[in-house]
Amino acid sequence: MHFQWYPGHMTKAKRQMQEDIKLIDLIIELVDARVPLSSRNPDIDELGKNKARLIILNKSDLAEERWNEAWTEYFKKKGFHVVKVNSRKGGGVKSVQSVIQEACKEKIERDRRRGILNRPVRAMVVGIPNVGKSTFINSFAGKAAAKTGNKPGVTKGNQWIRLNKQVELLDTPGILWPKFEDQRVGLLLAFLGSINDEILEKDELASELADYLRNITPGLLKERYGIEEDGKKPYELLDEIAAARACLTKGGVNDLTKAARLLLDEFRGGKLGRITLEMPEKKEEAE
Repeated sequence: MHFQWYPGHMTKAKRQMQEDIKLIDLIIELVDARVPLSSRNPDIDELGKNKARLIILNKSDLAEERWNEAWTEYFKKKGFHVVKVNSRKGGGVKSVQSVIQEACKEKIERDRRRGILNRPVRAMVVGIPNVGKSTFINSFAGKAAAKTGNKPGVTKGNQWIRLNKQVELLDTPGILWPKFEDQRVGLLLAFLGSINDEILEKDELASELADYLRNITPGLLKERYGIEEDGKKPYELLDEIAAARACLTKGGVNDLTKAARLLLDEFRGGKLGRITLEMPEKKEEAE
């Protein structure tokens, strides 16, 4: 399987972000807690230098808690503030407010020394496509948030959402593109549905996922689908899932496409349990 992005999109998005970053104090970067490194673009470290940084481990309810903790420590060691969030249900969102104040402590203190009191922290949310930026903004801002409209010095079209007296959020999230030099990154993002399924071969993708799950969570497929995992090729695992779940064509043959959809949907929806696909130790060793 080969994955790629389109450079034209990337260039435009990056240019827009360079402009927006000039206006803000804090970058709130969303990553998917199941693949925290593969779901971030290292360019943001260069774009956002000299800005306060907060990483949101989004969808943390779908990732294993022990790995959530390990990734939290990993990013903290690199100088980031970190919050675990389940944006859809709102878990962890309330703690973001206090962490923003902590992350911008120096800026608030600098303002105070200059006699500037109560100037809100300005922040923007960034992340790769489909990582949950808009859902997080809605969850964080809540219904009470009012758009403050265009302000002097703000690029036309930019609006600020006034969350409270302390924080204003740029209403348009910044889009980063994953680094696809490593095809493994593309594969992990495809498992999560971050890449449009329409352009992928579902049977092949689901077979790869079955193989990946067998390796990182041995026994899971057996427990969920009652199939034997050992000694099987990836597509044979999918074939067995089709048989176990009666995914059949009209002619009574195992329907791999139907089984592929079932496995991908159940994995993405958390029905296979909380699963983290990449762990910090392995990544750190590779660095």
